[in-house]
Amino acid sequence: MKNFFQSISGIKSILKNLDIEKLNKLSQKVDLNEMMGVVSSMSDEDLAKMMKMMKSGGKKKAIPPINGDFYELGKTLPEKEREIQLKVREFMEKEIRPIANEYWNKAEFPMHIIPKMAELNIAGLTYKGYGCPGHSALLEGFLAMEMARVDTSISTFFGVQTGLAMGSIYYCGSEEQKQEWLPKMQKMEVIGAFGLTEPEVGSAVAGGLTTTCKREGDEWVINGQKKWIGNATFSDITIIWARDLDDQKVKGFIVRKDNPGIHPEKMENKMALRTVQNALITLKDCRVPESDRLQEANSFKDTSVVLKMTRAGVAWQAVGCARGAYEAALKYTNDRFQFGRPIASFQLVQDLLVTMLGDLTAMQTMVTRLSIMQDNDELLDEHASLAKVFCTLRMRDIVDQARELFGGNGILLEYDIARFVADAEAIYSYEGTKEINSLIVGRAITGHSAFV
Repeated sequence: MKNFFQSISGIKSILKNLDIEKLNKLSQKVDLNEMMGVVSSMSDEDLAKMMKMMKSGGKKKAIPPINGDFYELGKTLPEKEREIQLKVREFMEKEIRPIANEYWNKAEFPMHIIPKMAELNIAGLTYKGYGCPGHSALLEGFLAMEMARVDTSISTFFGVQTGLAMGSIYYCGSEEQKQEWLPKMQKMEVIGAFGLTEPEVGSAVAGGLTTTCKREGDEWVINGQKKWIGNATFSDITIIWARDLDDQKVKGFIVRKDNPGIHPEKMENKMALRTVQNALITLKDCRVPESDRLQEANSFKDTSVVLKMTRAGVAWQAVGCARGAYEAALKYTNDRFQFGRPIASFQLVQDLLVTMLGDLTAMQTMVTRLSIMQDNDELLDEHASLAKVFCTLRMRDIVDQARELFGGNGILLEYDIARFVADAEAIYSYEGTKEINSLIVGRAITGHSAFV
């Protein structure tokens, strides 16, 4: 009887504090008897968790800022160079991110951004003289990453202009050629392209160029084809590499867009770097004056000087592509709710994000050291090749894991990740395949050349 009166007393206390109106509204949404049965069967621990969650339901949890530079390597840059890095990041976020998917989907290049990029004053970043800024290779690497973090196509366009085209003239041109072209290219008044790869010759360019050149008086006659040549549909000049029929050595030429005998044709139906305007170039009795031959390019070894520098830049691009994918995935996991919770709160999701971040951080530390070696004039071919191999492999893993976190939305361009996945395939292949770069490193560490 005592227990009965205690129960009645408890019920009276509950009714006294009960909001009947709220209870009535709740009864219209759920079966109260069923709900009481479920709640009454819960353990004390589960009840406590439920109450905690209900009490905090109206408050939005503070989310840490998204930052793919987990070890803050960007802060190792001197203050002035750090300012340039952040200025380029702002440009990419403001000018490029809003249009990246549109132009990628249309396979067109946003020509209107070229004057805006020129205002950044970063073309020919590491070169000294000729209107070039003369900054560090480390900053150049960070800028390649910042561009690829938003749009690898824009990073590739810029790399062709400032690295391959300007670099060919800077390292292999005469003083007169440097004075004529580099100041204009630095201001991006002249756009350049770089023609080395051929339809049937990719990895074998060192000894197998089929594009030929032959001197006739004060002119050179060039015949052959070049393939995958970025910027070449609208470039003002294209650096063409050809094999001299007389001495069989590789020589370089500055071929102007209005030069008779050169015909660039846009390559269609690409699945990667669609914004980049790659061309198939046909050269038929293309006549170039001796004054436009790169005077210091007399063998493929001279060409490889340019490739060594740009290969390091591609490793940085791989870091940027991976970072963009990781940051997009991290944001998505906080925005995407399943089972009443953001998927970022699930153990398997966090484990995958940490795996991605670990690989990304390893890539960043590798390329940072690589650029420091470049600034100290210690960079060798094998150093750049190892970074290209490792970073592009890890990049592939990261974009694949990021794509997994997006589920079905990962195939929609609007979420960006599909573009990162596709563009990663191009970075993986150009500037030397994994196999070729592995053999360069293998030769360095064993003393034996395994090239055929």
